[in-house]
Amino acid sequence: PGHQPGDPGLAGAIRAWAAVARCSARERLTVAEYALAAVEGRHAAARRAAEEERELDRLQRRHAETARRTALLAEAEPERERVRALLDRARRGALVAPALELRGAASAAHLSAAHAETAARSALPHTLAEAGPEQLSAVEQRLREDLGALGAAQRSEQRSAEIGRERATLEREARDAEEQLRDSADWLARWEATRTALVERVDCAQQAATLAEQLAGRLEPARLHLNAARRRDALDAEAEHAEGELLSLREESTAARERWLELKEARLRGIAAELAEALVAGQACTVCGSAEHPAPARPAPGHVDRAAEDSAHARYEQAEERRAAVERKLAAVREARAEAAAAAGEATTAELLALTSDLSSRHAAAHAAAAGLHAARERLAGAEREHAVRSSERLDAERRAAGRASRREALDQEQAVLEAELALVRGDAPTVAARARTLEDRVRMVTGAAAALRRAEDTAARLKEADAQLADAAFKAGFDTIDAAADAVLPDYERTALQRRLDAWQAEEAMLADRRGESDTALAATRPPAAPDAAEAYEARAAAALRTAGSAVDAARVRCAELDRLSRQAEHELRAMGPLREAYDRVARLAGLTAGTSADNERKMRLEAYVLAARLEQVAAAATVRLLRMSGGRYTLVHSDARASGRGRSGLGLHVVDAWTGSERDTATLSGGETFFASLALALGLADVVTDEAGGMRLDTLFIDEGFGSLDDQALDEVLDVLDSLRERDRSVGIVSHVADLRTRVQAQLEIVKQRGGSRVRHRTASLTD
Repeated sequence: PGHQPGDPGLAGAIRAWAAVARCSARERLTVAEYALAAVEGRHAAARRAAEEERELDRLQRRHAETARRTALLAEAEPERERVRALLDRARRGALVAPALELRGAASAAHLSAAHAETAARSALPHTLAEAGPEQLSAVEQRLREDLGALGAAQRSEQRSAEIGRERATLEREARDAEEQLRDSADWLARWEATRTALVERVDCAQQAATLAEQLAGRLEPARLHLNAARRRDALDAEAEHAEGELLSLREESTAARERWLELKEARLRGIAAELAEALVAGQACTVCGSAEHPAPARPAPGHVDRAAEDSAHARYEQAEERRAAVERKLAAVREARAEAAAAAGEATTAELLALTSDLSSRHAAAHAAAAGLHAARERLAGAEREHAVRSSERLDAERRAAGRASRREALDQEQAVLEAELALVRGDAPTVAARARTLEDRVRMVTGAAAALRRAEDTAARLKEADAQLADAAFKAGFDTIDAAADAVLPDYERTALQRRLDAWQAEEAMLADRRGESDTALAATRPPAAPDAAEAYEARAAAALRTAGSAVDAARVRCAELDRLSRQAEHELRAMGPLREAYDRVARLAGLTAGTSADNERKMRLEAYVLAARLEQVAAAATVRLLRMSGGRYTLVHSDARASGRGRSGLGLHVVDAWTGSERDTATLSGGETFFASLALALGLADVVTDEAGGMRLDTLFIDEGFGSLDDQALDEVLDVLDSLRERDRSVGIVSHVADLRTRVQAQLEIVKQRGGSRVRHRTASLTD
């Protein structure tokens, strides 16, 4: 603070401020670390107190829970006795359970076998309804022998079916081959006509190609002749237009020449008046050499000057140039027309156009016809290939037809033999397979009935044996009856559930006995009730204070590290800024010197003022020439670079040198009229300098506003003499003034007349007297 960029003491101030900031940050870090240590101690004490309260609360709740569960266990003692009794009966019933399961399985199997026997006997013929297992087995053996005898007949029947399918395939192939033979025969019958037509098409396309080539050779020259004829006709029209234009330009040139000669002759007749305009009083005449001009010639009405003659001569030359250009153009057109006529020949454009159109249409038709030559050749070659293929296919089809006929005859003989054998085997069945299925159904029925009879006999024996085993197991387990034993049997999941309940009661009883023997739990029960919530709240407040203190320490450390980093960065940048500072000081001194604000610039002169001072010296020198004449040789204007008073800048001052006193003084000491002289001289001098600097561009008009009222008659005469000298150089000088004496001295005047309706301008001419 208090320093701006570029101040010499900015680097030192930055270093001092950085040192103060680092010291302050380290002090804050030390204070924060001390505060953190104190808060950590309080937090540790609060945490220990909270842990002690939580432990006391746990022990007190454990003691209360033990007492409650002991009371519940005592209330459940009758239920425990009932569960023990159920488990004892269930254990004895488990000894009988295998025999019960075996007897139940045997009973179910016997019942199922009895139903199966009844169903199997109902399906048998009435002759076998009371047959035993041995009789049914004998019937099954006979049926299986009959079924085995049908195997060969089934194979013969399958072969007969295969022969039928093969013969149908041969019939279908014969029909397809016959249709193919008819198609090939029809195509081969048309072959000669087809080949002749294709050959004629190839010949026509070849002839068209030859004709197209010949017409192409004639078409291009015809097009060239047509283009030349069209160019010839166009050039004829262009030549006709150019001839008309040339005739008009010749008339225009002749008229312009006659007009120029007339003006030239008229100017020569009045040349004396033109020469008289250049006469100057006191100067020698360019014709006679006399310095006196008593009666100079005056221009006659309608006088022609040199500018009019030159303008007419220029128009004549322009007309001649246009005429010559058109003549050159006409010659070029005629030459081009001759070349086009030679190229076109004697034929007219219409004849050449008709010839070209005819050749073009014939060529297009021939070219279109010739375009199908390749396709025609390809079609001919394809047809010949197809003829060879169809001829070969016809021979192959005839050979295959003969083979099929022989094969059909052999198949018919084989099928007749097989059908005679099968008729004996089928019997009443439509096919051998149907006969075999009937026998298979009878075999399955007899076999199933025999198996059902044997299974019923076996299950009855097993049921009797299971009843004896069950009675023995119930007696050994201590049950009076089989029903009592069955009622005592429990499922495994129920027995397991009862055992788990009994085990849980026993485990609960042992656990409670252990708890009642814990000394710390008994001691905690004698103490006042614990308050863990208050202790935890105090610990939470201590933890929050610890986090706040830790955050403060971390922030202080980060601040110290950041200030150290910024200090190093600032030191590095300050060192790197040294050369820039030196360059800045050098540029600042140079800027102050050029701006005139530096102590080294004694005159407080700006650089632009120093440059303009040279121009001001030129203006002062040019103005002095005018001022010497207006002041009668008394005053001279000079440039002054004297230092201005106060805080003013110097370098563009003007002084006057008084030749009467020989002293140099400020222009502010001049009187009103002298000040007007000086101002007018400076304005004229500035105009001269600007004219020189502008490369000779003249300032032809000057206006002078007021200033004449402060002049006496002699001074006014001197000023007017100077202004008259400006008029001698072809300059116009305008004077804006209210001085009445000037009305008689200025010949051409513009007078502003004030009226009620507004001002108006009036031109008047004053008569000058010697």
